[in-house]
Amino acid sequence: MPEWSWLGAESILDSIDPTRDADGDGARKRRPVAPRLWRRHGRIPYVPDAKKYRPEDFERVAGEPADPEPGSWGMQPDGTFLPPAHTPSVPRDVFVDWPGQLDYRDPETYALNATAEAFYPIVVNTSHSWQCIYDFDGTRYMLHYGGGNHWKLYDITDPRDLKIVDEEQWGWGDPRPQFGATTVQWNDELGKFLAIQASETPRYFLKGRVANKWTDDTVEGQLLEWEGLRGFRTFEMNGPSPRDWVLVNETSTDPNHGPDEIQEGNGVLDLPVYYGDRYLFVATAPDNTFTNQPYKTTLWAAGHAAYDMTDPSKPELLSTWWVPGTRAGEESDSEYLADNDRWNNKTSWFGSRMGVFMPRSVESGYRYAYAAQGGQGFFVLDVSDPSNIHHVGWCQLPTSVAGTEGDNVDTTQVEETGYVYVSGYPMNTDCYEPAKEIYQIDVSDPTQPRVVRTLPRPLPPAEAKFTDWAQRRGSFGPKRSGYFTNTGTPHGGVIPYAFYAAGLQIFDVRDPEDPKVGAYFVPPMGLKDDDDLAAPVHGIFVEWDRNLIWLFSNHGIYAVSTPLLGEPVVGLPGAGTPAGD
Repeated sequence: MPEWSWLGAESILDSIDPTRDADGDGARKRRPVAPRLWRRHGRIPYVPDAKKYRPEDFERVAGEPADPEPGSWGMQPDGTFLPPAHTPSVPRDVFVDWPGQLDYRDPETYALNATAEAFYPIVVNTSHSWQCIYDFDGTRYMLHYGGGNHWKLYDITDPRDLKIVDEEQWGWGDPRPQFGATTVQWNDELGKFLAIQASETPRYFLKGRVANKWTDDTVEGQLLEWEGLRGFRTFEMNGPSPRDWVLVNETSTDPNHGPDEIQEGNGVLDLPVYYGDRYLFVATAPDNTFTNQPYKTTLWAAGHAAYDMTDPSKPELLSTWWVPGTRAGEESDSEYLADNDRWNNKTSWFGSRMGVFMPRSVESGYRYAYAAQGGQGFFVLDVSDPSNIHHVGWCQLPTSVAGTEGDNVDTTQVEETGYVYVSGYPMNTDCYEPAKEIYQIDVSDPTQPRVVRTLPRPLPPAEAKFTDWAQRRGSFGPKRSGYFTNTGTPHGGVIPYAFYAAGLQIFDVRDPEDPKVGAYFVPPMGLKDDDDLAAPVHGIFVEWDRNLIWLFSNHGIYAVSTPLLGEPVVGLPGAGTPAGD
């Protein structure tokens, strides 16, 4: 396996930073560095004309949002960007031209109060990837995977000397299960790690193209007849690599299917919520009645289910919760549909995309879980008795169509301040949709959650050749603030977010009444002319216990530090040394 050095692959170090040996001593200088390969090859045009958006090329259906009127959005005389009020959904690889955009891929790196400790030109998936970080026999590992058929395992004990220790990739025609979103946690009863892996129906692509149930009458049948596991798999980890894992159970979230029947529902979406003890929470639509879903690429709208994992080989379903009105036949009695202007717009996502969000486990005594249900709004759930999940509070989220309107809930500050931070994320490219805000929601009274304010819009520095990150092109807006599996305990009153074209944005919320952008690290828009531009920075993972943020871009991985967290640490937490020593 290749070994990597402090600032990336040894073979490209000179390209990344030609001045690294400027003092003549061969030393690699610690500085915020990102690739600048364009300086030798010139600017790369943004996209070919063939990929640019023309509304007449797309079939529209009744109820779908119309394209906004020209002149109703875009760059304003004062240098600000006015987002569209509404847009239809546009495929992520289609780019939208408007006056004021850069016509090339911005090669610059922008940093405020943040330092790139390392860069590695490793990509497992450009649109989204997942990570797990865990310690095994004195080594800190990162499992990095994406696309369902590709994973890599890294030794990150020294974040400036990442090593690939194992990897695997297989073809889409391979009969083995796809590698879904996975939670790794230590189980005291077993004395070993458990890995719980989601398995769901295809969500976007069927037969190599974007699914659209509103214009293609074959989509429904393909999804209903899909024969894979709709649920989750449980593994005992006898070593750090997935090759060392032993499958102990496959659990369908359809509780009524027979052994030879095709399962119903959509399985488990994204990350199973498990802290290593008794209870597991998953996002799921458990049968084919959960069909009040406007979004075009899936049939189902998901709620949440709780399982008892006392015996990991025999998970026991405890209860299921969903937004009233989600199931067929519930429409007329649901207050969540009656006044919802998204209902039947053929565009909004209804239901969960992630499991519930909590600052700590039910077993530790935390009572509430927070659920972002897309266009159905934000819910506070009482999960203190997992056999009776029920909601105690709800508030609507502002309409923001297209794009995903409610996906992530950051709970890192809730126990200290009573605030959670809720966001969707952009799905159209080039800011061709309403702005995706991060909403500060007061849940101090769980029965009356309310949106208090939005976090400020990140802006580029004065030296940039543009006045709004939207002009940099690609998607712009929050993705997620990491995951509940981020290592260590959140601290410092900061919330980092992956922000697509605006890189890593770190919000300072030490004064929750006056939140601000306290730091950022924004890498180039790619290294090659075929790099994915829809999601220039698609994810982050936070090591709170080592004061490091891993940033995953369309051209590689960065390890980033900021004084807002403290001095980064090399080695295992508690036994390591500050990175500068």
